[in-house]
Amino acid sequence: MTIPDIIIAIDGYSSTGKSSFAKKIARKFNFLYLDSGALYRGVTLFAQEEGFINRLAEINRALKDALAQLDLHFGAEGKLYMGPRCIEQQIRSMEVSAQVSPIAAVPYVRAWVDEKLREFGKKGRIVMDGRDIGTAVFPNAQLKIFMTASEQVRAQRRYDELVAKGENPLLEEVVKNLRERDYIDSHRETNPLRRAEDAFELDNSEMTFEEELAWVQGLIQGKFGIL
Repeated sequence: MTIPDIIIAIDGYSSTGKSSFAKKIARKFNFLYLDSGALYRGVTLFAQEEGFINRLAEINRALKDALAQLDLHFGAEGKLYMGPRCIEQQIRSMEVSAQVSPIAAVPYVRAWVDEKLREFGKKGRIVMDGRDIGTAVFPNAQLKIFMTASEQVRAQRRYDELVAKGENPLLEEVVKNLRERDYIDSHRETNPLRRAEDAFELDNSEMTFEEELAWVQGLIQGKFGIL
């Protein structure tokens, strides 16, 4: 199946499998995958390492000034680098997850990340996931998808992911973290998480990856008249 050089924007709640879904689309249809959430996590890790997190009263000016020199970029296989250092593993930790939503809610952080994402997407033929891709970053994306799943399913997915990485989380803490992130993401002043009016909703609570891929393939064929 040949797909035109479109932008596919995928938004949704935490732990709905947005990144895994986007990566599968990229591999199947030969698109470039960009993980917007990784950039926010990268900024959060940077803020933690530089001590900005512990100086919240000063975070606006200190972090804003530091971002001008921050080199976050995607390397091999879409992994995130801070300068020459691959930080893919560090940005997926519970420590970063617990603080990424407050950092991502800062307006100038969102503006900095959005500018980087738009630069990456100038050539089209990309699939990108996040929380405001279809509403703020690429409002004119040709295909928008909003992903959701039950809280129980999302919490279990996140818990299993952390255990697989060698961490020892408490399921109750994972649930708490998801609820806090959902609230912050949905209520932040700048570009809150919401479903774009022209987005197709995908509830994957009971779906396999194969079923998700079949769903999006049918969606693309129908929307763009591809046989």
